[in-house]
Amino acid sequence: MDEQKRVLAVHDLCCVGKCSLTAAIPILSAAGVEACAMPTAIFSTHTAFPSFTFLDLTDELLKMANEVKKQGLHFDAIYTGYLGTSAQAAIVKEIIALFREQGTLVVVDPVMADNGVLYKHLTPDFPQEMLSLSAEADIITPNVTEAALMLGKPYMEPPQSEEYIRSLLVELNEKTGASVVLTSICLHEGDIGCTCYDNKTGSIHFTVQPKEPSSYHGTGDIFASVLCSALVKGSDLAHAIDSSALFVKDAIRITEEHPSLWYGIQFEDLLFSLPDRISK
Repeated sequence: MDEQKRVLAVHDLCCVGKCSLTAAIPILSAAGVEACAMPTAIFSTHTAFPSFTFLDLTDELLKMANEVKKQGLHFDAIYTGYLGTSAQAAIVKEIIALFREQGTLVVVDPVMADNGVLYKHLTPDFPQEMLSLSAEADIITPNVTEAALMLGKPYMEPPQSEEYIRSLLVELNEKTGASVVLTSICLHEGDIGCTCYDNKTGSIHFTVQPKEPSSYHGTGDIFASVLCSALVKGSDLAHAIDSSALFVKDAIRITEEHPSLWYGIQFEDLLFSLPDRISK
């Protein structure tokens, strides 16, 4: 039997709210991947709630990393998500350098913006810090807003032209050297999808489907967690984005039946199906 795959997930942790580590841990685990969590901060709830507490763990990150390093563990992937400060982005670079070995996949989700707007608490220099961190990655998963901010390009409101989307893919690949997965694209009214530029094949792949009537906090984290799981288990990038997008869509459809779950999609009912969904 093959040794179980292991992923170091560097994200924040919310006590309530289906995002970041609250999504990454169960999804990686359901895929048969050992999820090793390194929290960057602890929230009582995610930030869509009217009030919340916040504990910044910036000063603990390298301490945790150095102690984990002493255990001599190999990580098949390092998967990073929401980071609250430029200082954390710089520290995560050090963590990647500490744990990266031959064959370690580095997936960076540069979580910082949506719908054309940078998150309120982030400083104007943050997109360039995330671009610098993305240059350490093998695969990055920005949405259209995040890609535009990192490149210093104007954000195109949906529907976007295919030329605009392709330009984001190619320019991000040129600036970071990473394969690029671009999420939340909208080429036609009523559609939503994602696309990727794959370094291994030099090709661009699109997956587009009708947009569900509601949107939910944390869908990007769930998409990226399924994607990371699929890649670690041996899927090619095109199949990984197809299966990740379908997983999110199916989970949203389930959640539509439970309006009390406005704070995150009900992906738990689909976890049993994840190994089959991501298999090559």
